[in-house]
Amino acid sequence: MIWRSLICSSLFYCGAASAASLPAIVAGRVILRDSRVDAVNKKKDFSGVIISAERVGSRPAPAPPKHAVMLQKNKMFVPHILPIVTGTVVDFPNGDPIFHNAFSSYSGQIFDIGLYPPGTSKSVRFSRSGLVRVFCNIHPSMSSIILVLNTEHFTATASDGSYELNVPPGEYNLSVFHERATEQMLAGLSRRIVVTDQPVRVQDIEISEGGYLLAPHKNKYGKDYVPPPDDQIVYPGVRN
Repeated sequence: MIWRSLICSSLFYCGAASAASLPAIVAGRVILRDSRVDAVNKKKDFSGVIISAERVGSRPAPAPPKHAVMLQKNKMFVPHILPIVTGTVVDFPNGDPIFHNAFSSYSGQIFDIGLYPPGTSKSVRFSRSGLVRVFCNIHPSMSSIILVLNTEHFTATASDGSYELNVPPGEYNLSVFHERATEQMLAGLSRRIVVTDQPVRVQDIEISEGGYLLAPHKNKYGKDYVPPPDDQIVYPGVRN
Protein backbone atom coordinates (compact mmCIF):
# COMPACT_ATOMS: atom_id res chain seq x y z
CA MET A 1 0.00 0.00 0.00
CA ILE A 2 2.93 2.31 0.67
CA TRP A 3 4.25 2.02 -2.86
CA ARG A 4 0.77 2.80 -4.24
CA SER A 5 0.67 5.92 -2.10
CA LEU A 6 4.08 6.99 -3.39
CA ILE A 7 3.01 6.48 -7.01
CA CYS A 8 -0.22 8.40 -6.48
CA SER A 9 1.68 11.23 -4.77
CA SER A 10 4.20 11.36 -7.59
CA LEU A 11 1.47 11.45 -10.21
CA PHE A 12 -0.33 14.17 -8.30
CA TYR A 13 2.73 16.43 -8.09
CA CYS A 14 3.75 15.74 -11.68
CA GLY A 15 0.24 16.53 -12.84
CA ALA A 16 0.17 19.71 -10.78
CA ALA A 17 3.54 20.82 -12.16
CA SER A 18 2.42 20.16 -15.72
CA ALA A 19 -0.81 22.06 -15.19
CA ALA A 20 1.08 25.01 -13.67
CA SER A 21 3.34 25.25 -16.73
CA LEU A 22 0.52 25.32 -19.28
CA PRO A 23 0.07 28.65 -21.11
CA ALA A 24 -2.72 30.94 -20.04
CA ILE A 25 -4.58 33.45 -22.18
CA VAL A 26 -3.68 37.12 -21.81
CA ALA A 27 -6.40 39.16 -23.47
CA GLY A 28 -7.37 42.78 -23.83
CA ARG A 29 -8.36 45.53 -26.22
CA VAL A 30 -6.67 48.55 -27.77
CA ILE A 31 -8.55 51.76 -28.59
CA LEU A 32 -7.12 54.36 -30.98
CA ARG A 33 -8.11 58.02 -30.63
CA ASP A 34 -7.15 61.48 -31.94
CA SER A 35 -6.50 59.99 -35.36
CA ARG A 36 -6.43 61.66 -38.77
CA VAL A 37 -6.92 58.33 -40.57
CA ASP A 38 -10.36 57.65 -42.06
CA ALA A 39 -10.22 53.92 -41.34
CA VAL A 40 -9.84 54.70 -37.64
CA ASN A 41 -12.33 57.57 -37.39
CA LYS A 42 -15.10 56.26 -39.62
CA LYS A 43 -14.75 52.49 -39.47
CA LYS A 44 -13.24 52.19 -35.98
CA ASP A 45 -10.47 49.99 -37.39
CA PHE A 46 -8.03 49.43 -34.52
CA SER A 47 -6.04 46.67 -36.20
CA GLY A 48 -2.27 46.33 -36.59
CA VAL A 49 -1.12 47.31 -33.11
CA ILE A 50 1.59 44.92 -31.89
CA ILE A 51 1.28 43.57 -28.33
CA SER A 52 4.24 41.68 -26.87
CA ALA A 53 4.99 40.04 -23.52
CA GLU A 54 8.62 39.63 -22.47
CA ARG A 55 9.40 37.58 -19.37
CA VAL A 56 11.06 39.61 -16.63
CA GLY A 57 14.73 38.69 -16.24
CA SER A 58 14.73 36.24 -19.14
CA ARG A 59 17.30 35.90 -21.88
CA PRO A 60 16.36 36.65 -25.52
CA ALA A 61 14.45 33.84 -27.16
CA PRO A 62 16.32 31.78 -29.76
CA ALA A 63 15.65 32.52 -33.42
CA PRO A 64 12.84 30.48 -34.98
CA PRO A 65 13.86 27.79 -37.46
CA LYS A 66 12.09 29.42 -40.42
CA HIS A 67 12.73 32.70 -42.19
CA ALA A 68 10.25 35.55 -42.19
CA VAL A 69 9.29 37.19 -45.47
CA MET A 70 8.72 40.82 -46.46
CA LEU A 71 7.57 40.82 -50.07
CA GLN A 72 8.02 43.76 -52.43
CA LYS A 73 4.94 43.85 -54.65
CA ASN A 74 3.09 46.68 -56.42
CA LYS A 75 5.68 49.11 -55.03
CA MET A 76 4.75 48.10 -51.49
CA PHE A 77 6.35 46.12 -48.68
CA VAL A 78 4.07 43.29 -47.56
CA PRO A 79 3.41 43.11 -44.69
CA HIS A 80 3.78 46.76 -43.77
CA ILE A 81 4.63 45.89 -40.15
CA LEU A 82 6.53 42.67 -39.42
CA PRO A 83 7.18 41.59 -35.81
CA ILE A 84 9.96 39.01 -35.45
CA VAL A 85 12.11 37.38 -32.77
CA THR A 86 15.71 38.54 -32.37
CA GLY A 87 17.97 36.46 -34.63
CA THR A 88 15.38 35.95 -37.36
CA VAL A 89 16.45 36.10 -41.01
CA VAL A 90 14.06 38.12 -43.16
CA ASP A 91 13.85 37.43 -46.90
CA PHE A 92 13.06 40.36 -49.22
CA PRO A 93 11.79 38.79 -52.48
CA ASN A 94 11.19 41.16 -55.39
CA GLY A 95 7.78 40.33 -56.82
CA ASP A 96 7.61 43.39 -59.09
CA PRO A 97 8.70 43.63 -62.75
CA ILE A 98 11.10 46.40 -61.72
CA PHE A 99 14.25 46.75 -59.64
CA HIS A 100 14.20 47.47 -55.89
CA ASN A 101 16.77 48.39 -53.24
CA ALA A 102 15.59 47.82 -49.66
CA PHE A 103 17.61 49.56 -46.95
CA SER A 104 17.48 51.04 -43.47
CA SER A 105 19.58 53.86 -42.09
CA TYR A 106 17.89 53.88 -38.67
CA SER A 107 19.60 52.78 -35.49
CA GLY A 108 17.48 49.63 -35.07
CA GLN A 109 19.73 47.94 -37.61
CA ILE A 110 21.47 49.59 -40.53
CA PHE A 111 21.53 47.54 -43.74
CA ASP A 112 21.57 47.97 -47.51
CA ILE A 113 20.90 44.94 -49.69
CA GLY A 114 21.61 46.79 -52.92
CA LEU A 115 19.81 46.95 -56.23
CA TYR A 116 18.39 43.64 -57.43
CA PRO A 117 16.13 42.55 -60.30
CA PRO A 118 12.63 41.05 -60.46
CA GLY A 119 12.20 37.45 -59.41
CA THR A 120 15.18 37.45 -57.05
CA SER A 121 15.50 37.78 -53.29
CA LYS A 122 17.98 38.92 -50.67
CA SER A 123 18.09 38.33 -46.92
CA VAL A 124 19.08 40.11 -43.71
CA ARG A 125 19.56 38.64 -40.24
CA PHE A 126 18.32 40.89 -37.43
CA SER A 127 20.61 40.26 -34.49
CA ARG A 128 19.38 42.74 -31.89
CA SER A 129 16.03 44.00 -30.70
CA GLY A 130 14.66 47.34 -31.78
CA LEU A 131 12.65 49.21 -34.37
CA VAL A 132 13.85 49.00 -37.99
CA ARG A 133 12.32 51.35 -40.55
CA VAL A 134 12.73 49.97 -44.06
CA PHE A 135 12.65 51.95 -47.31
CA CYS A 136 13.40 51.50 -51.01
CA ASN A 137 16.20 53.63 -52.41
CA ILE A 138 14.38 53.95 -55.75
CA HIS A 139 10.74 54.44 -54.71
CA PRO A 140 10.26 56.97 -51.87
CA SER A 141 6.63 55.92 -51.29
CA MET A 142 7.72 52.46 -50.15
CA SER A 143 8.15 52.05 -46.39
CA SER A 144 7.70 49.37 -43.76
CA ILE A 145 8.64 48.51 -40.19
CA ILE A 146 10.35 45.46 -38.76
CA LEU A 147 9.87 45.17 -35.00
CA VAL A 148 12.59 42.95 -33.54
CA LEU A 149 11.56 41.52 -30.16
CA ASN A 150 13.30 39.53 -27.41
CA THR A 151 10.26 37.32 -27.04
CA GLU A 152 8.20 34.89 -29.09
CA HIS A 153 5.00 36.03 -27.34
CA PHE A 154 3.51 38.69 -29.59
CA THR A 155 0.45 39.32 -31.71
CA ALA A 156 -1.37 42.04 -33.66
CA THR A 157 -4.74 43.49 -32.75
CA ALA A 158 -7.85 42.60 -34.74
CA SER A 159 -10.01 45.26 -36.39
CA ASP A 160 -11.98 45.76 -33.16
CA GLY A 161 -8.73 46.24 -31.23
CA SER A 162 -8.90 42.90 -29.42
CA TYR A 163 -5.89 40.64 -28.91
CA GLU A 164 -4.97 37.35 -27.24
CA LEU A 165 -1.61 35.87 -26.23
CA ASN A 166 -0.89 32.36 -24.97
CA VAL A 167 1.74 32.91 -22.27
CA PRO A 168 3.28 30.43 -19.79
CA PRO A 169 3.05 31.34 -16.09
CA GLY A 170 5.49 34.01 -14.94
CA GLU A 171 6.03 37.75 -14.64
CA TYR A 172 6.06 39.74 -17.88
CA ASN A 173 6.49 43.22 -19.27
CA LEU A 174 3.57 43.88 -21.62
CA SER A 175 4.57 46.34 -24.37
CA VAL A 176 2.67 48.07 -27.16
CA PHE A 177 3.79 49.28 -30.58
CA HIS A 178 1.72 51.45 -32.89
CA GLU A 179 3.18 53.16 -35.93
CA ARG A 180 1.21 56.38 -35.46
CA ALA A 181 2.11 56.98 -31.82
CA THR A 182 5.09 58.70 -30.23
CA GLU A 183 7.78 56.75 -28.38
CA GLN A 184 6.89 58.63 -25.19
CA MET A 185 3.24 57.63 -25.51
CA LEU A 186 4.09 53.97 -26.06
CA ALA A 187 6.62 53.86 -23.21
CA GLY A 188 3.92 55.08 -20.83
CA LEU A 189 1.60 52.27 -21.86
CA SER A 190 3.96 49.44 -20.87
CA ARG A 191 2.86 47.52 -17.80
CA ARG A 192 3.88 44.56 -15.63
CA ILE A 193 1.58 41.54 -15.55
CA VAL A 194 1.68 38.28 -13.59
CA VAL A 195 0.44 35.20 -15.41
CA THR A 196 -0.78 32.14 -13.52
CA ASP A 197 -2.82 29.20 -14.78
CA GLN A 198 -5.87 31.45 -15.05
CA PRO A 199 -6.78 33.82 -17.93
CA VAL A 200 -5.56 37.40 -17.51
CA ARG A 201 -7.76 40.28 -18.63
CA VAL A 202 -5.75 43.44 -19.26
CA GLN A 203 -7.38 46.82 -18.83
CA ASP A 204 -8.19 48.58 -22.12
CA ILE A 205 -5.20 50.37 -23.64
CA GLU A 206 -5.93 53.77 -25.19
CA ILE A 207 -3.42 55.10 -27.73
CA SER A 208 -3.52 58.70 -28.89
CA GLU A 209 -2.31 59.48 -32.41
CA GLY A 210 -2.46 63.22 -31.69
CA GLY A 211 1.29 63.73 -31.31
CA TYR A 212 2.29 61.72 -34.37
CA LEU A 213 3.95 63.53 -37.28
CA LEU A 214 4.93 61.80 -40.50
CA ALA A 215 8.52 62.82 -41.16
CA PRO A 216 9.94 62.62 -44.71
CA HIS A 217 12.90 60.32 -45.15
CA LYS A 218 16.06 60.56 -47.23
CA ASN A 219 17.54 58.00 -49.56
CA LYS A 220 20.31 55.66 -48.43
CA TYR A 221 22.92 58.37 -49.12
CA GLY A 222 21.16 60.83 -46.80
CA LYS A 223 19.98 62.97 -49.71
CA ASP A 224 16.60 63.88 -51.20
CA TYR A 225 15.12 61.45 -53.69
CA VAL A 226 15.49 62.32 -57.35
CA PRO A 227 12.28 62.51 -59.42
CA PRO A 228 10.66 59.04 -59.52
CA PRO A 229 11.83 56.84 -62.38
CA ASP A 230 9.63 55.87 -65.27
CA ASP A 231 9.00 52.25 -64.32
CA GLN A 232 7.37 51.60 -67.69
CA ILE A 233 10.85 51.60 -69.16
CA VAL A 234 12.07 48.06 -69.69
CA TYR A 235 15.28 47.43 -67.78
CA PRO A 236 18.03 45.63 -69.67
CA GLY A 237 17.14 41.95 -69.89
CA VAL A 238 13.77 42.45 -68.13
CA ARG A 239 10.31 42.41 -69.67
CA ASN A 240 7.31 44.15 -68.18
